[in-house]
Amino acid sequence: MADREHSRPCPGAHPVPGGRPPLPDGQVVPHAPRPAPAPALTRRQYAIGWACVALVLAAALIGILR
Repeated sequence: MADREHSRPCPGAHPVPGGRPPLPDGQVVPHAPRPAPAPALTRRQYAIGWACVALVLAAALIGILR
């Protein structure tokens, strides 16, 4: 990789053969729309999560105390 002096600006851009045409001034690069947010967790999912946490903690305590 060729280094450049830090006192000079970066080299200018140039078109790539076979690439996209340049965008007109004022336009932005198109992008995909944002995905929909994940649905909120239900009480049942929270209860299952806390039950799993309790089981893991109980197993860890039993393993430590044995």
